[in-house]
Amino acid sequence: MSNNLISETSPYLLQHANNPINWFAWNTKTLSKAKKENKLLLISIGYSSCHWCHVMEKESFENEEVAEIMNHHYINVKVDREERPDIDQIYMNAVQLMTGAGGWPLNCIALPDGRPVWGGTYFKKEEWSSTLHQIGDLYRKNPEKVIEYAEKLTEGIQQTGLISLNKEKALFTKEYVKEAVKKWSIYFDEDLGGFNKAPKFPMPNNYHFLLRHAYQNKSKSLQKYVNTTLTKIALGGIFDQIGGGFSRYAVDTKWHIPHFEKMLYDNGQLVSLYADAFLITKNELYKETVYETLKFIEREMLDHSGGFYSAIDADSLNEKNELEEGAYYVWTKKELQEILKNDFELFSDYYNVNSYGFWEHNNYHLIKNSSDEEFSKKYNLSITEFKSKVFNWKSILLKERSSREYPRLDDKILTSWNGIMLKGYIDASRVFNDDHFLEIALKNAHFLELQMIKEDGTLFRNYKNGKATINGYLEDYASLIDAYMALYEITLDEKWLTLSKNLTDTCFDYFFDINTSMFYFTSNKDEKLIAKKIETEDNVMPSSNSMMAKNLFKLSNYYDNEYYLKTSKQMLNNMIDTIQNFGSAYSNWLDLYSNFSEDYFEIAISGTKAKEKLQEINKEYIPNKLICGNTTKSDLPLLKNRNVNDKTLIYVCVNKTCNLPTENSEEAIHQIKNLQP
Repeated sequence: MSNNLISETSPYLLQHANNPINWFAWNTKTLSKAKKENKLLLISIGYSSCHWCHVMEKESFENEEVAEIMNHHYINVKVDREERPDIDQIYMNAVQLMTGAGGWPLNCIALPDGRPVWGGTYFKKEEWSSTLHQIGDLYRKNPEKVIEYAEKLTEGIQQTGLISLNKEKALFTKEYVKEAVKKWSIYFDEDLGGFNKAPKFPMPNNYHFLLRHAYQNKSKSLQKYVNTTLTKIALGGIFDQIGGGFSRYAVDTKWHIPHFEKMLYDNGQLVSLYADAFLITKNELYKETVYETLKFIEREMLDHSGGFYSAIDADSLNEKNELEEGAYYVWTKKELQEILKNDFELFSDYYNVNSYGFWEHNNYHLIKNSSDEEFSKKYNLSITEFKSKVFNWKSILLKERSSREYPRLDDKILTSWNGIMLKGYIDASRVFNDDHFLEIALKNAHFLELQMIKEDGTLFRNYKNGKATINGYLEDYASLIDAYMALYEITLDEKWLTLSKNLTDTCFDYFFDINTSMFYFTSNKDEKLIAKKIETEDNVMPSSNSMMAKNLFKLSNYYDNEYYLKTSKQMLNNMIDTIQNFGSAYSNWLDLYSNFSEDYFEIAISGTKAKEKLQEINKEYIPNKLICGNTTKSDLPLLKNRNVNDKTLIYVCVNKTCNLPTENSEEAIHQIKNLQP
């Protein structure tokens, strides 16, 4: 027997399609049904790779007695938070106000019009059943009390995260950023990287900003901290040492045992981060990490259409045919001994099949604590010989692992996450000058253009089985604009820059709040929820407003557009009182702030050899730049009238002033370095 979710495309909703609960998807028809029957809504939010969502499903949502209670008292609504982040934002906010914490599964009871009454995260079956009975009876006997509480809570939700227009003059200084980093640094774990607590999340945007700040301010201590973090993550169990790719986070301080799900957005951002870190350090570990991650993406998360899938579950079936977190990835010592035979001793030392790498239930999760160079010296092996051994071990174990039951795959394609992964491929291509990465990037960019951009210029959020059904959110636009600009910067094909500008203008049409100069998360074409949110806090992904503000800054330079620049500056100025005190939650804003407070370079390359010159410039780490180039003529302000027959000229400009052009890329880089303090 199936319920109403059977016709949905979301893998998460489909996981619940055979529950005895009469689930509905969130839509106007469902909300109308709740109002018509005067039943409370039970809104249950999760995502396909969420471990505790699966646990609650097994304990409660597959239980006939629980289903009877839920079906009697409530209109039960299942929401995939990845498809509908707008709904998730509101009810997460409600649960945080009620309980002081949040997470998934997220469960909220609301009035028929959507105003929340009660909520929490994971509940055991007995507590869940008891609470549902009590609230259902209360609403039947004393609805006024429930409505009164809902009104107060909704008012609190509407007041949370309000942004005011800062009318003070914008003044951006280097000292402000330094002070923000100083306040932030008290939470650094200098020995193991990341923050000095568990669990540990990679937080790629944090380290991308800190990488830049350390480099531009020549801070050796901060550079050391960032490199410690990146090294420990790459050597740790949070990175899949056999198959490549990153898990969500580590539950311990040494980056060993991950929450085993793999998310597209983490991997895309971390590829960009490790690629840029390689430019500075030339650390081969960083390059290998990029290449192994992208091998994993192409093997397990790339659709034939060119789109990228969303996630791989933490859980998979073990030998007892039961779902177990990490079962696909961990090994017993006996298994490894049988598979690797004479190589086991060397392997076990390298990957710590010992007390350091032990997890639970006789299982080991592979983790390294020394570099290949250090290890090969220890055993008197040449680095080439040793790397060959490691390659063979990985091949053997990857083949062996592939015979196990594969974790569930969330094969929906999301625009914003694809934009992030597209940017990862572009950054890898830029840094390593690898045409294969560019080929994958272009295929994905064309897919997004053809399938996700509608005829009216607006975006879809999701794509599955040839169907796109949900309007895009601000994060979808912001991520794609950023990726398309980056694609222009390595192809010099103005088509991608034009698309970025068109999508930006669409954001002004449908998302912009003229009273605050910020952008709403949802379009004015969308159905109205109980609150309309402006997202500003940078989390595991940068906030949609910080991304848009950075996009506007960059596009203002490309198109000499004062309105874009004014808006970007105002958005940043609105955040000025918040950013400095909570640096880790506003790292993308700090990155934009650095663009305003330090020199920002426009590098214009004009001539038939523009792409060759560009590749030479891309060998340098220059975080405060944009690239503009053409091989023929262009009407872009930075390129107009700069075509000279038989010459390829590089113009380095800053603060609307350009140096004399040069044909030598080394000279152009020298000009930039001389202009920097």
